[in-house]
Amino acid sequence: MADSSGAASSGNLLQIFAGLSDGEQQILDEADRFARRELYPLAQRMDDEEWWPTEIFPKIGATGYFGITAPEQYGGAGLDIFSAGLILQAFSRSNHALGLSWVAHENLCMNNILRNANDAQRAKYLPVMNKGLSIGALGLTEPGAGSDALGSMRTTARREGDFYILNGRKLYITNGPVADVLLVYAKTDKDRGQHGISAFIIEKDFPGFKVAQKLEKMGFRGSQTAELVFDDCRVPAENLLGEENRGVKIVMSGLDLERAMIAPICLGIAERALELAIDYARQRQQFGKRIADFQMVQSMIAQMYTWVEAMRLFTYQVLRACNSVDESQGGRGDIHKLTAAGVMFAADTMNKVLDYGVQVHGGIGYIWESEINRLYRSIKLLEIGAGTTEVRKMIIAGELLKP
Repeated sequence: MADSSGAASSGNLLQIFAGLSDGEQQILDEADRFARRELYPLAQRMDDEEWWPTEIFPKIGATGYFGITAPEQYGGAGLDIFSAGLILQAFSRSNHALGLSWVAHENLCMNNILRNANDAQRAKYLPVMNKGLSIGALGLTEPGAGSDALGSMRTTARREGDFYILNGRKLYITNGPVADVLLVYAKTDKDRGQHGISAFIIEKDFPGFKVAQKLEKMGFRGSQTAELVFDDCRVPAENLLGEENRGVKIVMSGLDLERAMIAPICLGIAERALELAIDYARQRQQFGKRIADFQMVQSMIAQMYTWVEAMRLFTYQVLRACNSVDESQGGRGDIHKLTAAGVMFAADTMNKVLDYGVQVHGGIGYIWESEINRLYRSIKLLEIGAGTTEVRKMIIAGELLKP
């Protein structure tokens, strides 16, 4: 893993315009080479069969691509959110399904534990997660409680001696079928609404926990998704994350970072779509010449490039801002509206890029097995996950229109 310090080289104009230092550009380039070599060959089968390659997380961990924000004492790299975003961008170019699984493990679970756990919890869970030997997941969304995940939460936890007893269900959980460690939210005081929510670290072998069903999806098919059930699940009291009834603080600070880290997935997918469109336009012959020679195809590719570069700058701006945010600042103010705006713009713009990308490919773009089709099927999740486009607009307007 490269250090993120250093000034940008004058020989790389894209690096300069994007505001990357030499070290940051090296992180991106090295992650891209790793992803093309190790992750890309898995992508087609993962999509065809919703297959999970069990060997890939340990390989990612052994190469140093987990624990990006964790200190070295926990097996991490000691870098920042921006560096993690660059790695996610590179991974998503080659295998966006694994990119999503990576960020659910790395950011939604590991980084939230890192930011909110006590020393004993960090020492127990982080080293094995950062080696890729234990897969992490986040359990927040429930049946009937999507955008209103906090207000409509029905999963409960009650204290009985040295244990909490959890009952409820979680739905659409990324990494759910394969997770070893889960960060799960439940109501410990139903009368206090969202201010009675607590966070727990759950292990897959805890009595009363099970995967109810693996869900089959339109896109991101290789990234495993499940419904989870807690039926009198016994959780040791020492697995309470943070303070009882203070889980909303963890949720809100985590959601802002989650939104910031969804945008690099959009960017990576859009970059790959542009690459595929350019390659196809150069090769495809119609009316005796390359379709790249037709002005309308040139117009679409020029517009795709412009959109991708706009996504890059906004994504990087938001990631930079997240570097200076601690757990007490999430869920309000400038970072709240900025992360919502960043992921909204990235997802909306990726939609446009992929629409043109399929159009350049013509008939082959409509075929399920084509790579551009696989990328196109990823669009909707990124307009829904981590708060829908509509919720993102509510957040932005709410912050801007405060008295």
